[in-house]
Amino acid sequence: MATAAARTVLCSSQLHLKLLSFPFYLSLSPKLPISSNPNLLNKNPVFSSPLPPVRCLQYSTQQASTTRTHEAIRRPNVVDILEERGLLESLTSDNLRCPPSTSNSTLKVYCGFDPTAESLHLGNLLGIIVLSWFQRCGHKAVALIGGATARIGDPSGKSLERPELDIDTLEKNTLGITNTLTRIFNMDMNLNNPIVVMNNYDWWKEFRLLDFLKQVGRYARVGTMIAKESVKKRLESEQGMSYTEFTYQLLQGYDFLYLFKNEGVNVQIGGSDQWGNITAGTELIRKILQPDDGAEAYGLTFPLLLKSDGIKFGKSEDGAIWLSPSFLSPYKFYQYFFSVPDADVIRFLKILTFLDLEEIDELEREMKRPGYVPNTAQRKLAEEVTRFVHGEDGLSEALKATEALRPGAETKLDWKTIEGIAEDVPSCSLAYDQVLNLSLVDLSVSSGLLESKSAARRLLKQGGLYLNNSRVDGENKRIEPEDIVDGKVLLLSAGKKNKVIVRIS
Repeated sequence: MATAAARTVLCSSQLHLKLLSFPFYLSLSPKLPISSNPNLLNKNPVFSSPLPPVRCLQYSTQQASTTRTHEAIRRPNVVDILEERGLLESLTSDNLRCPPSTSNSTLKVYCGFDPTAESLHLGNLLGIIVLSWFQRCGHKAVALIGGATARIGDPSGKSLERPELDIDTLEKNTLGITNTLTRIFNMDMNLNNPIVVMNNYDWWKEFRLLDFLKQVGRYARVGTMIAKESVKKRLESEQGMSYTEFTYQLLQGYDFLYLFKNEGVNVQIGGSDQWGNITAGTELIRKILQPDDGAEAYGLTFPLLLKSDGIKFGKSEDGAIWLSPSFLSPYKFYQYFFSVPDADVIRFLKILTFLDLEEIDELEREMKRPGYVPNTAQRKLAEEVTRFVHGEDGLSEALKATEALRPGAETKLDWKTIEGIAEDVPSCSLAYDQVLNLSLVDLSVSSGLLESKSAARRLLKQGGLYLNNSRVDGENKRIEPEDIVDGKVLLLSAGKKNKVIVRIS
């Protein structure tokens, strides 16, 4: 296999979104039959001849030249890897879970990302990680941007209809998500094959209503669509469900058919709430294409990312945990994972990192031993996930800020380090003349760090008030020119967590 660094190919013919006849079609789209019962799907294979079993192969240069006489070194099947790590929920066919010794076929797998925001968030990370696992086992990966489907909004797992997005917002979101995917996959230089990024608007924009009804609509069955769990819940709710949302499963199903027919994509992955949408695609492929050459379309779902208490992981008090550094700094991203409770950290190491399971098991044993340093496992989790999402530079920035912003740290602060956390820490602006010679007690109150001078004096006596990470012991401390970092900022800390940045204007 080639050793060239992974690169990303953007196959979308254009990012500019046009209305054309698409909205008219959306309001009239027909329905497709869908079987959401995995047992039925397994007992009644979608196609007459299954895809040959899959294995992951790794050849050395010498082995590649002697494959006729020597057997290849095998790695575990990608499905086995996902299952071992807790990343497998359901399969449409057990043919995807095959002994690694019977074939070396390469799969082409895709995961969809609707551009409902300008950045992906932590909930999308599992899809990216599963795609990456397929890549690491030598398979081809496709990321599909839902430039068309985002106009409707996936009702799966939603109690209310998504707000409609205008064309400019969709275009901006599409570009932002494409950049996020490109950045993450490009940073993994160990991969030999590039990810392909596509946009489903490229084939939906010219799809006319009558053509859709003729080519797809005749295969839709309303009863099957209504029976889907996500539809039933919405229909039983007070808000109900619009016809537009009801047709979403048809669009996603046709996406799979289009990619299967035109791009050779034979696996779709998604969260467990996507099971019905995924099986819509496999059923559509079976009915319309009726492949008889042994090809089979597969669906695979992974569990939603939940904490041990059942609450969805990925939300904070300030909102979503974004994957784009322009929405959430690498420092704050790192801190979020560093604060994961002990009850969740081992499971998250298996799900969210590519560490060997043996190393993770050893960390789990260490946590139970006397003398275990608290948060050692959390630090490893934070480092691995931050490195995957933000690269070595992002991790370095997060580690530097974490160390430098620790009260009492010996690391010398600079303006760039402080500005690196500016979005995550309260700040205020004061004139140079207002700050110079001002007592630290008064500055602690005027900056909003503490509510009163008496609280500041009390914290001083307790040794919990810091200026630029240095503990201040004397109540008479006043701000001097050399205290102002690079002549631009001051960092005040009350204890370990409460901080305020004072910008000098």
